[in-house]
Parts: sequence; C-alpha cells; structure tokens
Amino acid sequence: MIIEVLAIVFALGLLMFFAYRGYPVIVFAPIFTLLAVVISGNALMPSYTETYMTNAANYVKNFFPIFLLGAIFGKVMEINGAAASIAQSIVRALGSKRAILSVILACAVLTYGGVSLFVVAFAVYPFAVAIFREANVPKRLIPGTIALGAFTFTMDALPGTPQIQNIIPTSYFGTDAYAAPIVGIAGSLMVFFGGLWWLERRRRQAEAAGEGYGTDHKNEPELLENQTYPSLWISVLPLLLVLVFNYLLSRGFLDVTTWYNAELLKSFNISNVKTIASSWALIIALCIGIVSALCINLRYVQSKLAAGLTAAAMGSLLAIFNTASEVGFGNVVKTLPGFKLIQNWIMGLSSQPLISEAVSVNILAGVTGSASGGLSIALEVMGKTYLAAAQAAGISPELLHRIASMASGGMDTLPHNGAVITLLAITGLTHRQSYKDIFAVTVLKTLTVLILAVIFSFI
Repeated sequence: MIIEVLAIVFALGLLMFFAYRGYPVIVFAPIFTLLAVVISGNALMPSYTETYMTNAANYVKNFFPIFLLGAIFGKVMEINGAAASIAQSIVRALGSKRAILSVILACAVLTYGGVSLFVVAFAVYPFAVAIFREANVPKRLIPGTIALGAFTFTMDALPGTPQIQNIIPTSYFGTDAYAAPIVGIAGSLMVFFGGLWWLERRRRQAEAAGEGYGTDHKNEPELLENQTYPSLWISVLPLLLVLVFNYLLSRGFLDVTTWYNAELLKSFNISNVKTIASSWALIIALCIGIVSALCINLRYVQSKLAAGLTAAAMGSLLAIFNTASEVGFGNVVKTLPGFKLIQNWIMGLSSQPLISEAVSVNILAGVTGSASGGLSIALEVMGKTYLAAAQAAGISPELLHRIASMASGGMDTLPHNGAVITLLAITGLTHRQSYKDIFAVTVLKTLTVLILAVIFSFI
C-alpha cells in the first residue's frame, strides 16, 4: 500500500515539477498518469483509453464553449479598445494619489465583466505604468496590484462572475453562478481590503526608503496620450450585457431551466437540468456580449478580427486541453489502489466537509499551478463525497460551490502558475522583484477561504 501511495505522490510531484519548468501539461500529464498506473499494477491501456481519455473528452464537451467564447469576448474587447478605455477612465478618475486602488478597480471591473485574465493584464498594464510613474510608486508593485484585481475576488468569489472557476462547480453541485452570495461578498471584501492594505503598506515602506518608480525597466509601454478609445459608457455596455443576461438566464424571468420539459431533456440524457443550466446561461450571455462588442469601432475591428479570432481560438484550445489533461490525470488516480488512503487522509483533516474541501482544492490548485485544473481534479475525485457529507450535515450545496471556487484561487498562484509567469513577462519583471507581493495576495486569499469555511461549518 505504501508503494501504491508513493506512486500517486511521485506522479503528482513530477507533474508539478515539469509544469514549473514550463513543459506542456498536455504532453506530460498522460505520461505521468500511466507511470502511476504501472507502478500501482493496474491495467495500462484501458486506464489510458477508457478512463483518462474518456474523462478528458467529457471535460472538453462540458466546458469548451465557455473557454472559447470567453477568449473571443476578451479578444474583441481588446481589439475594439473598450478594455483599454475602461482601464484608462478608472485610472484617470482616481488619479495618481490612488494609483494602486485605480489599477485594482480597473482589473476588477474587466474581470467581473467576463474579460479573460490574460487580456486584463495586457489591457491594464500600460495605464498602470503611466499612473505608477506619475505617482512615483515602484514598478515592482504592479504585478501584485494586477493580481489582486484580476486573479482573486472577481475571479471566483463575487457572485455571478462569469470566469470559469465560478462555473465549474455548478456541474457538480447543481448550483448556479450566484451561489452563496453572502459568503462570496464577505470573502471579496476581506481579500480586497486586506490586499489593498498590504500593497499600500509596501508603497509607504518604499517611499520612506526613498525608492521611486525606478529606471532601466524592461517592457516599458509606449506613451498613450495620443491614442483614442471608445467612450467609457459604450465600452462598459458589453460587460453589462454579459452580467445582466447571465443573471436573467440563471435566476430571472429568462431562466433556462424552464425552457424545455423533462421528457425532452431525458431524450438528451439530461436527468438534472441544473447541472448544465449555468453553462447554457453563460454561453448565451457571452454570445450577446461578443455581438455587442463587435459593434464598437466596427471598421477597426474588421481589419484585425481574423487574426484576433485565430489567437483567441488557439489560446482557448491550449487552456481547455491543459485543464482536461489534469482532469484525466485525476480520474485515473482515483481508480488506483493507493488513492483510498490519500482520500481518507484528506477527509480526515477535518470532519467538516467545507474545511476539508477548502484544503484539498487549495492543495491541488497549488500542485498543478492551475485554479481550474486543481478545482476540476478535486471535484472529479471527491465532489460526490463532499456533496453527500454536506447533505448529511445540513450544509447547502451553494456553500460547497462558493468555498470550492474561492479555494481554487488561493495557492494556485505559486511560482509555476502560468498566469503568474505571463504577468511577469508582460510587465518585464522577475519573480525576485515582484513575486513577494503576489505571494502575499495568495496567502491572504487562502487564509480568507479557510476562515470562511470554519465560520460557516459551525454556524
């Protein structure tokens, strides 16, 4: 049994190491999966074709439309200048005295509106440089500031956020994107104010030491004064449409769960429409958002649309297949003899399902370096167990959803995380210069979700 447990730990360790070194997960996840299978003495080829590939394919089926449409929406908002317009307007309105707050809010508005995290980083960075330079705030604080605004509370905590980390739990718990709104809002406020306090404290320390913006930085963007963008009110319209229609289709008078009768759904092998309704709602909302975004700066968008759609499609394919590979890994692992011992250990960390779930999702998100990947593995492997335990304890599935979603955005941003590496590349900074602040935000998010899990386990 020790060898069988070590086989899983060894395979997971190799996956983490190679992901950290920049090797593609889509290539190495199946290799390390099959290595664990061989060491455990299970059947090699059936594990690959019938377990790994079947579950990876099911994940693609369930979530590829959201990955693709989210990437297209973000790309169109980038091409038409709307994302830059929103960022510029917020930064200018708050001014250099509130440089850190303005960048956080610019990222938060775009992320909560459905723009992908990578597009947000690209769109906000030039304005962050301009306002930080004007305020003489060290450039090394920009990655932590963007991470707080884009990678935390608007990604998975605020109810209704259309980011994938908030949608994944819906298919496991039969919830929607607005699950446990009080918990989500409370967590968002804790992370927002805690992160803002940390970053402002770091700014004051730098100011006291006589450190300013700095010189000889890499990847400095060109000055933006002469560039024109759509008006703020036109720019935010696609974001508002996504949010409004997502709500109306999830909980409003357009609720998609009422569109088809039960007999018709059974013919499509849909026994519980709630497990897929959130995906339907977001797919339609994103389509409406994309159409509205295409109407902004139409002539300019037309010249770049083909290249933009290609880039969005390629990005979404890489993202979905990377995550699906990790899901396949998780589903094979749970069939191995040693997994039962690991599962018992994780469940034994706490008799409370919310606390156990928060810990397991955080650990797996940290190991894989992916919020969506760690969340998907945890829920694929133990989602039914947590749901049964929660129901036995009288805990709402909505609480399971919100705690799982928020936990995925905790330790995922360890140094090997793809979003962290991309953010540092965009800003021209290194882990040594800026990771301390990203890590502080990561720790804050992790502690927040654990505190909430403890509180709502005992009230």
